Amino acid sequence: MERKDNNQAKAPQGEAARILTEFLEVAISCIIFLKGVYPHGAFERRRYMNVVVHRARHPQLRDYIHSSVNGLLPFIQKGLVERVVVIFFDNEDFPIERFVFKVNLNLSYGSKVEQSDLEFSLRSFLIKLPVSESLTKLLPRGCRWEITAYFRALPEASTSKDSELIWIPTDTKQWQQPPLITPIKSMNSEPLGVQLYLEHPSLSEPKP
Repeated sequence: MERKDNNQAKAPQGEAARILTEFLEVAISCIIFLKGVYPHGAFERRRYMNVVVHRARHPQLRDYIHSSVNGLLPFIQKGLVERVVVIFFDNEDFPIERFVFKVNLNLSYGSKVEQSDLEFSLRSFLIKLPVSESLTKLLPRGCRWEITAYFRALPEASTSKDSELIWIPTDTKQWQQPPLITPIKSMNSEPLGVQLYLEHPSLSEPKP
């Protein structure tokens, strides 16, 4: 079993999944900073992929983002993860804004992954995020947020015991009407494709 996992990590998909999870951890931290959920002092400036980013300084915040995203790694490697979403809720637990990372990993890709090409493509998301604030909504006081993953298929129960402890089925409220979608950035660099877009409730969405 261990040999199989190691081989998977060395495969093109394994390398691309590793780079993606590292990127998602940084990008999600930047989104939380962008939305002003916490004081700016809760973050520190770091350089990642030659871009200045904001990393969570508070241990609990940093660990939540890190463990959540890294818990997805074995599922991303298998092509099971379709979307990774940062959802913001108002004080009545109604979702008011969603940052959606739509992921596509080409499982049939057999060539070597060019890490520099992949990182160059992902770097553009980190450049685009700070200038996308005008597309977002002002969050109300008392809001909360969470990271949610949407799977293409249910993973096997024995896929990863560690991940089972982190990821649990969600009862997050869903919108009844199709959301308003605002594209932010997309990329395709084999074997990985990523789209980032915003979702807001439709104007006809029933209020809670």
